[in-house]
Amino acid sequence: MQKIRVLIAKLGLDGHDRGAKVVAQSLKNAGMEVVYTGLRQTPEQVVETAIQEDVQVIGISILSGAHMHLLPPLVELLKERGAGDMLVIVGGIIPKKDISYLKQVGVAEVFTPGAATADIIDMIKSRLG
Repeated sequence: MQKIRVLIAKLGLDGHDRGAKVVAQSLKNAGMEVVYTGLRQTPEQVVETAIQEDVQVIGISILSGAHMHLLPPLVELLKERGAGDMLVIVGGIIPKKDISYLKQVGVAEVFTPGAATADIIDMIKSRLG
């Protein structure tokens, strides 16, 4: 059985990555292969890396408040590049009022502060078997 491959990225100018690193380590501990891109990634960089690394999941961490500006183009770029089947999840400071819109544009799930890493793992495994 092939391991689930996940890309974890910090999108935008946000400079805080502790949460992203905690999630990345939890996914590794759950048996997934994780690629971490580091800070200050653009949607184009994330999509390019995801395709090059042949991941099934893109996990975006964003705390800067730019989620409404950065996530829709990322999802659209995936579709344009023929990778629209990649599961996109996001974690960070996302107001409840923005979650339904993000899901409408193609984000599979949104995890807000305090979400358990077990819930993230379960969601990924339930979607990808």
